[in-house]
Amino acid sequence: MKMKLLLLASLLVSPLSYAKMDIMAHATYARAMAPGAVTSAVFGEIVNRSDTDRYIVSATTDAAGKVELHDVIMDGEVMKMRQVSELKVPAKDKLVLQPGSYHIMLFNLVKPLNDGDNIDVQVTFKNGQQYTFSAPVKKVMSGMKMNHH
Repeated sequence: MKMKLLLLASLLVSPLSYAKMDIMAHATYARAMAPGAVTSAVFGEIVNRSDTDRYIVSATTDAAGKVELHDVIMDGEVMKMRQVSELKVPAKDKLVLQPGSYHIMLFNLVKPLNDGDNIDVQVTFKNGQQYTFSAPVKKVMSGMKMNHH
């Protein structure tokens, strides 16, 4: 009987713990790898419902040996990716991770990422808080060529 009450209480409290979370991820996905590709990237939205700007300073996933935070800049008429030290998630706003802009770059992949797979990605904020989200792997058009730095 006590076990049933404990289980019921934990189920009732569970939604409240989610209501207090100030960071959420929406529409996240990892790019499926084209034949011969050796990297992938994670895209989507990181939403900050708090009154304070938040800064992602690193990311990890079991799917990759190395993960970097990236931005894309124009160098003349050439788009170039570059590693950045942090990504700002503005207060009461969102950070959009998308091709041609901010994204989470995956290197040294454990295995090819195929359409239909799913990976977990953990981001760490400047204040030490960590947040993990699930990113389904999707086949998308490449749409652009970039130089890695």
